[in-house]
Amino acid sequence: MRKFLLLIGIIQLSCSASSIQDGSRDGVDVIHYAFTISLSDTSDVIYCKSVITLTNDDPELPLELDLKNTDLTGKGMTVSNITYNGQATKWTHSDNLLKIGNAGHLMTDSVVAITVTYSGIPADGLIISLNKYGNRTFFADHWPDRASNYLPVNDDPADKATVEYIITAPSHYKVVSNGYLVEESDMPGNTRLTHWKEDIPLPTKVMTFGASSFAVQYAGNVKGIPVWSYVYPENREEGFYDYSVAVKPLAFYMDLIGPYSFEKLANVQSKTIFGGLENAGCIFYAESSVTGKGGAESLIAHEIAHQWFGNSVTEKEWHHIWLSEGFATYLTSVYIEKNYGQERFLESMRSARERVLRSFEQDPAPVIDTSITDLMDLLNANSYQKGAWVLHMLRNETGEEKFWNGIRLFYERFRNRNALTGDLKDVMEEVSGKDLNWFFEQWLYVTGQPDLKINWTGSGSAGKKDITIEQTQKELFIFNIEIGISDKNGTRKHIVPVNQRITKIAITADQDAVMTIDPDVNLLFRIVADD
Repeated sequence: MRKFLLLIGIIQLSCSASSIQDGSRDGVDVIHYAFTISLSDTSDVIYCKSVITLTNDDPELPLELDLKNTDLTGKGMTVSNITYNGQATKWTHSDNLLKIGNAGHLMTDSVVAITVTYSGIPADGLIISLNKYGNRTFFADHWPDRASNYLPVNDDPADKATVEYIITAPSHYKVVSNGYLVEESDMPGNTRLTHWKEDIPLPTKVMTFGASSFAVQYAGNVKGIPVWSYVYPENREEGFYDYSVAVKPLAFYMDLIGPYSFEKLANVQSKTIFGGLENAGCIFYAESSVTGKGGAESLIAHEIAHQWFGNSVTEKEWHHIWLSEGFATYLTSVYIEKNYGQERFLESMRSARERVLRSFEQDPAPVIDTSITDLMDLLNANSYQKGAWVLHMLRNETGEEKFWNGIRLFYERFRNRNALTGDLKDVMEEVSGKDLNWFFEQWLYVTGQPDLKINWTGSGSAGKKDITIEQTQKELFIFNIEIGISDKNGTRKHIVPVNQRITKIAITADQDAVMTIDPDVNLLFRIVADD
């Protein structure tokens, strides 16, 4: 996901109820969602029937699903009927929770189908609005837990399920969603029914549909995966041009990481509140992403990288979101390096490092920060840029070949499943043959980075220099730092292992030599001045 910084305040206000839960709801495992939704141009009220197929292994309590009830503004969902395997059942809807059944009603480990019939005006999660050309649109925008504004769901990334959307809308709308197109039929009353189905289990955060008067173009095929562009007709030529680049990162990541998990890739101009939202196989981009100047390539590469990490391999707990955002950020830089050269890559890593250091000065915290309770607060430099730096330093720690072998194995092992940071550590240890517990601990669970005072002076011997490296932060870090030396004898680099508070080395250098710290941009650190 990419976000617009100016929108953060708005997003936080609109999602202030979001909070982090510890894992999936006990006992509930959703297998499949089928959402039937009727849209209208005469009202923002939507009419819905959702069938949720699940197992519930705790018969002592009523089953719970998330669904926002009507608030004081009149927005929210009003439930009219619920059945359990086709039979009437008891239920309540309050405090944004559906409680279905009673003690002993839902049998242990049985597969049940819950059908919820309801209607209402979504307060969020489904954005019903006018686009920049004044045309009415509908865009499902779920991240992080906003699906429950209009859908009865277990709104947690740990509970992945297959999904289908059956949308009936006025016939001038085209509808796009996750998965593959099952049906598109004109219906009575100048309406059209569109049915999309996704057979790969997804977290609710990346389930979606969009309805608009789209212009649609086939952008190409990458190893059997069709790529489509959905844009507003008014900027059709510009949108098709800007989004056509998607075939490049898709092919690149398929070669680099492994098979693409979903049936298609649709790139959609939308009303998402984010710069980009990585919905599985159906990525939404802000409507301003279309300019006709080809400026969205990095954004598109970032969201496509999420199809592997975030969508297929999904963080099991929200605090491990760096497994999604850090991966997408770093893989975008790797893609840029492949296509535009090493200097562009190094530039991106320097920029990321600056973002991390600025963020640390404003709000020092570790990457995996269990004190965060508002989900939107996870959209920070630790999750994105520091997460990318962790991967970059891991690449240097394990070596190029073993790093990418480890990334491929991590994807293969957890493809279409959930994972935690410890799972990545285990895979990288297996591939590299190294104990990496210290690495993951210091870079992900410890606040900050090495804060270094580095001095060099003549040692008193001709052609010698003494270098002193002092760690000034509270927690000691273990790392290698590269020192570049340039003098009349040329340019060379020294790798200095650091595992103490003060490290001293002597090197050969002329009196007028110039020292460069970390010339190849391999370490996340901060230089601090002498007191």
